Amino acid sequence: MSDDKAVALTVLSKTVWSPNLFSFTTTRPEGFRFEAGQFVRLGLRADELIYYQDQPKSEELTPIFRAYSVVSSPYDESLEFFSVVVPDGEFTSQLQYLQAGDQLYLNTTPFGFLTLSRYQEPTPKTLWLLATGTGLAPFLSILQDLYAWEHYDDIVLVYSARTQSELAYQDKIRSLEASFGGLVDDPARFHYISIVTREKIAGCLSERIPSLIHNGELAKAASVSLDNQAHVMLCGNPQMVEDTKEALKAQGLSMNRRGVGNIAVENYW
Repeated sequence: MSDDKAVALTVLSKTVWSPNLFSFTTTRPEGFRFEAGQFVRLGLRADELIYYQDQPKSEELTPIFRAYSVVSSPYDESLEFFSVVVPDGEFTSQLQYLQAGDQLYLNTTPFGFLTLSRYQEPTPKTLWLLATGTGLAPFLSILQDLYAWEHYDDIVLVYSARTQSELAYQDKIRSLEASFGGLVDDPARFHYISIVTREKIAGCLSERIPSLIHNGELAKAASVSLDNQAHVMLCGNPQMVEDTKEALKAQGLSMNRRGVGNIAVENYW
């Protein structure tokens, strides 16, 4: 193995959302723990996939590892991941052929600080979760933990995709408030805003997240203030994250450092 602390996982199921987006569930190693919002390193060997089973196996092939945020709750018995297919990508060009019964590898050390525990100051009233593409993954994990529902008055999930077909997990998103907020006395109010940038879809905004922050349309759509009294988490396309950080700073928000500040992002490298 090329990664320390790596253990084998078995794929349990796979869901294809669009030609370039899919998710999959796996077994969960006994004793594996992570915090909602964290990511892990997954590895695979191309010659161990069913797709490649008729080709000669090579003992020289060692697993390729990549960072993946966990979709599932810290309390689920299985693990779930959300992936984009990168054209000619060394990892996802193989990962896309996963089927139930295939094997992956997991480094059992969780990584990352896109977690609610990073905020050390008194909790503001509002939590904003801004995602594009597979950046939705850590926020689904956070919203399947009771902490957010207990500690905020309002939670706003913003999910942007190029086309309507790329808006994954819609049924799960719609069930979050009842499934998890319903377990808490006086839970946060949940607001979901979907954005489709390359199609005109009824009920969806159509501009990029930074533009919607600049013109005030995002806060208007949520009927919730987006100001320096909020916690704001960003995950997704690097350009979106960079542009959105600047848009938020222009609104008077600051980067979260050492537990203080509004804006939290993840660095996967």
